[in-house]
Amino acid sequence: MSAAGMRLTIVGCSGSYPGPESAASCYLLEAEHTAESGETRTWRILLDLGNGSLGQLHRYVDPLEVDALFLSHLHADHCLDLCGYYVLRKYHPSGAQPRIPVWGPRGTAERMARAYDLPLEPGMNEEFDFREHGGPGAAVEVGPFRVETYEVVHPVSAYALRVSAGGRTLAYSGDTGPCSALDEAARGVHLLLAEASFRSADDNPPDLHMTGADCGRTAAKAGVERLVLTHVPPWHDPSVAEAEARAEWSGPIELARAGATYDV
Repeated sequence: MSAAGMRLTIVGCSGSYPGPESAASCYLLEAEHTAESGETRTWRILLDLGNGSLGQLHRYVDPLEVDALFLSHLHADHCLDLCGYYVLRKYHPSGAQPRIPVWGPRGTAERMARAYDLPLEPGMNEEFDFREHGGPGAAVEVGPFRVETYEVVHPVSAYALRVSAGGRTLAYSGDTGPCSALDEAARGVHLLLAEASFRSADDNPPDLHMTGADCGRTAAKAGVERLVLTHVPPWHDPSVAEAEARAEWSGPIELARAGATYDV
């Protein structure tokens, strides 16, 4: 990995639930950072930790080397493996691990406590430092990463994430229908990681998910450099989403697959 920019690894990309080829949503970002002390090391953040993804994360990095998590929203296919991560950090043979920050929508701590049938206090608060996403374009910094949040349209509180490091920028749609907030999050990014759960030929409900065509139109409108389609449910053929996107945008398009890496 070069000193500039960041690397994206697709840990899980299956939409709605884990599929035969992939776990649910989880994306690993890595970037080098030199501290004021002169020490240089690789920083790592996760975008989502959906069901099935924690086991796969071991293929790419020691889960104890993750510095922070950012949850787009609180549906199971984007957050539920935080339960297993809680167990790993609490009961690891080397001892209980230091708390790490977890940014998410309001109520994340309570949602995760209920998911593991824990009392709300302490819940998982001794393992994770739960923090709430800010308003439009609100930004936090973790090592070399700057992460901005944009609230998008979905049946629950949901966010697109715009991540910058080393002069390069990635946008992750999370789950959303087409909306101006996603357009803003994606504006001018080097890589847009966009969900393509729906097919244009179907009668789709509004403000829930995007089609491949929606992703292509978003990429064109936002002027992105590269589009990677993700979150295609196992019941759909991913090539349909790809074909739809190509009909709307002439730039580079790829289908996310578990284990794929991208130098952003």
